[in-house]
Amino acid sequence: MASTHEKVRYSPKGERPIYTPGSAAAGVEQALKVLEGRWKLVILFHLFGGRLLRFSELERAIPAISQKMLIQQLRQMEADGIVRRIVHHQVPPKVEYALTDWGQALCPALDAILTWAEQRPPAEAQS
Repeated sequence: MASTHEKVRYSPKGERPIYTPGSAAAGVEQALKVLEGRWKLVILFHLFGGRLLRFSELERAIPAISQKMLIQQLRQMEADGIVRRIVHHQVPPKVEYALTDWGQALCPALDAILTWAEQRPPAEAQS
């Protein structure tokens, strides 16, 4: 049985894990896989703040997305635990989408990315 050069341990509950450059890169890669897709971030921004939107409201809010693509993106986000699909059994059927607590927790991270993007220097100053 092989041993590692470093002691491996689990972090106590509530404590952040200790990252190495490799484990941090792997974690970021996993996060980006969950968020990849042209429309996922747009959908997230429409659902932030506890908003509950029907499918048709999301369609109207994002006019450039096709119905098929919206369905695919919402299903992927639901499978990943970011979006919650709420079905109201009535006639006609009513389906609403909202962020899970984990999905809502993305808000500060995406705000930080937006702030970072706003700080980008003009194109001529980047050389």
